[in-house]
Amino acid sequence: MRFPYYTTTILEDLITQWYKIHKFTEPNDLNVYSIGTESQIFVTCRPTQASYMKVGKFQEIVLDSRLPYIQQREQFFHELCHAIRHAGRQSIMPYSFYELQERDARHFTLYASLPIHMINEYNIASPAIVDQLSQDFMIPKNICIERLEKIKNRIVPSVRPQFFNIKKEG
Repeated sequence: MRFPYYTTTILEDLITQWYKIHKFTEPNDLNVYSIGTESQIFVTCRPTQASYMKVGKFQEIVLDSRLPYIQQREQFFHELCHAIRHAGRQSIMPYSFYELQERDARHFTLYASLPIHMINEYNIASPAIVDQLSQDFMIPKNICIERLEKIKNRIVPSVRPQFFNIKKEG
């Protein structure tokens, strides 16, 4: 389903453009190792908190191996944002800059894990859309709900009701 009354953000456009250049066109293409390779970032799993590290030209994203794969994917997109969009060490930066980076990473996670050029092929009016997106993109349901809410909030107000009936969980 195309979104004729939806305007993408600049960040969404950048992510979509990068995905299309690297031929990431289907949900199955969004493999963390493939994206890491295309970004020249080594991706590994260890029983520790997720993080991003850069030493010289070497870049690494560590995902928490103790978590289910679906949550590791969420971590990956969050850390990928830090890798490609942020500079500095969060542990020593002013709190307001830390907050800004975390907010940006949250938006990036929504857009990169559920890119508009892929989800616009779905019927977002379907009652099962959250489950379907979660399953197809291997992303937690709360991320799918938040992403759909972002879309809903950027659609022209007069046409919102005909496109959405999102049920929040919990």
